[in-house]
Amino acid sequence: MTSKPKILVCDDEEGIRESLKLILGDFYEIILTNEGQQCLDCLKNAKDISVVLLDIKMPKVNGLDVLSQIKQNFPERKVIIVTGYKSVETAQEATRLGASGYIVKPFKSDEILETVQRNLK
Repeated sequence: MTSKPKILVCDDEEGIRESLKLILGDFYEIILTNEGQQCLDCLKNAKDISVVLLDIKMPKVNGLDVLSQIKQNFPERKVIIVTGYKSVETAQEATRLGASGYIVKPFKSDEILETVQRNLK
């Protein structure tokens, strides 16, 4: 039996973390973190995480800062931004920093599933 790909969710809102876990949990192993440093620590310790779903607006460390640290330390890791802030500038900045997807909250289940699936290939 093959193990499910691991998805790391980093969002400071518990409701969003739980929603993503419900949407993705049947297909993937889900790891939940609620702030940037915890996300980075998790990536250091778990080498087999396939995709990171990352919020931008979080306390302490901004998601774009976390994204640039992920890309610096784990360049092969796919990062999908999941944010409530629909701004062209933010999307462009996230892409420039190496995000491989950008989803605006409130999201649809199929949008999450399709974007994660695309990034696992």
